[in-house]
Amino acid sequence: MEFAALQVDPSSSTPIFDQLRGQIVEAVRDGRLAPGTRLPTVRELAAVLGLAVNTVARTYRELESAGIVETRGRRGSFVARRDAADATMAAAAQAFVAAARSVGLGRDAALGYLDAAFTD
Repeated sequence: MEFAALQVDPSSSTPIFDQLRGQIVEAVRDGRLAPGTRLPTVRELAAVLGLAVNTVARTYRELESAGIVETRGRRGSFVARRDAADATMAAAAQAFVAAARSVGLGRDAALGYLDAAFTD
């Protein structure tokens, strides 16, 4: 995947880090970013996209906490070597939490929507 192809819309109501995270998740999900692929450093990606370093750093942190990216110390950040279903569900969970928070829902209220979806 060409990282310069990533695009963010500063006028969108979706935060830039979340736009970037979503695009990377999609690239992992559809195979454009294979497990083990080394990602650009935070500074490199920020420079390519014209973003603040902290924005890219937050994106990488969120991807790492979702299990989609793993950081290997000085060697850099890589697409995690996990089952695709794990990465997909972790990404979906992160998106669900972001959506729930954006409308002011807490954990219990948000989980109610999941329970209702499973019973339909």
